Amino acid sequence: MAALGPLSRTARLGCNLCRKHRLVFNRNLQRRGIASCIDPSYGLSEEQKEFQKVAFDFAANEMAPHMAEWDQKEIFPVETMRKAAQLGFGGIYVQPEVGGSGLSRLDTSIIFEALSTGCVSTTAYISIHNMCAWMIDTFGNNEQRERFCPDLCSMEKFASYCLTEPGSGSDAASLLTSARLKGDHYILNGSKAFISGGGDTDVYVVMCRTGGKGPKGISCLVVEKGTPGLSFGKKEKKVGWNSQPTRAVIFEDCAVPVTNRLGAEGQGFNIAMKGLNGGRINIASCSLGAAHASVLLARDHLLVRKQFGETLANNQFLQFKLAEMATKLVASRLLVREAATALQQSRADAVSLCSMAKLFVTDECFNICNQALQMHGGYGYLKDYAVQQFVRDIRVHQILEGTNEVMRMIISRNLLTES
Repeated sequence: MAALGPLSRTARLGCNLCRKHRLVFNRNLQRRGIASCIDPSYGLSEEQKEFQKVAFDFAANEMAPHMAEWDQKEIFPVETMRKAAQLGFGGIYVQPEVGGSGLSRLDTSIIFEALSTGCVSTTAYISIHNMCAWMIDTFGNNEQRERFCPDLCSMEKFASYCLTEPGSGSDAASLLTSARLKGDHYILNGSKAFISGGGDTDVYVVMCRTGGKGPKGISCLVVEKGTPGLSFGKKEKKVGWNSQPTRAVIFEDCAVPVTNRLGAEGQGFNIAMKGLNGGRINIASCSLGAAHASVLLARDHLLVRKQFGETLANNQFLQFKLAEMATKLVASRLLVREAATALQQSRADAVSLCSMAKLFVTDECFNICNQALQMHGGYGYLKDYAVQQFVRDIRVHQILEGTNEVMRMIISRNLLTES
């Protein structure tokens, strides 16, 4: 990844964490899991360890010091993300000839896990942006790839993924947003809900209905900001993920050139699902980063907090809880990396493994973060402590990219239809 380079080691100020806690938090991130049993670099190649270190350092120096401020002031950190793009993180698995880094799905997971230790919300948006860039790179023609991908990979422009609608969430094939062909344009009408980056981003990868009912009637259009007929709803107030804006995206007789269609008519649902397979690994990887950081925060709190005359680290119940958290973290990481490898190799079990990873890892990592908050006692409920933000930011991971209930449907369907 040629874009990788040295990073400034000057941690920026400006977040609302107390200075002592901020310094401890950043030091722990830079040590990257000094407890060998949860070291995320085990089993990686030397090259993977290098870009993992770059991602961890970026998380510690450029993201963690601002994480609380971005959350509380709902700041979309455009310039920080563009710095990440200079390191190759704007198009991690996009092909190099259009500006991407050309890395594997496993490499991508390693990077998103590391970045999420600094800010889950921002990294999760970067993962969605990467998914959109990959969809254009993979399903677009050469003209589309050359027109859109370089600016997306540099994050000069930002992308949003538009599938969910007010009336179709888990049942994505029932979407109603329509695109009627008129000359050399599609006339787009309808709305999309819960769109990450909506209103602040430049490129919208939109699933819409160009044919009859069901998945075969769905196509994929790239809609650019500023297109007449494109507008946005109010900025949503959310429990977490506050460093990325969320709005409805609305189309009212929005004329989109036919040249902005990705693939053939009727291919949109297939494009959407292939994008989501990778998106599920990406979001699970973001959960891993939150859980890894939370284990370190819990461990350090147990080592310094005293009750009944001794540190909490001497309490066997809490020792066992910490051991369970570490075990579930490592098990989750192994599952994500196996799923990423399966997807990269286009294995027959890839879809099921991506669903398993999304189901198991987002559930278990939320439990890890929640237990870490519990170990902090009343302090864990204060916004001066990062652990509460990890809990809030990863709760939505059990809902988006296909709810965990839908993941159970996909996995069980695979098992029950095998002969």
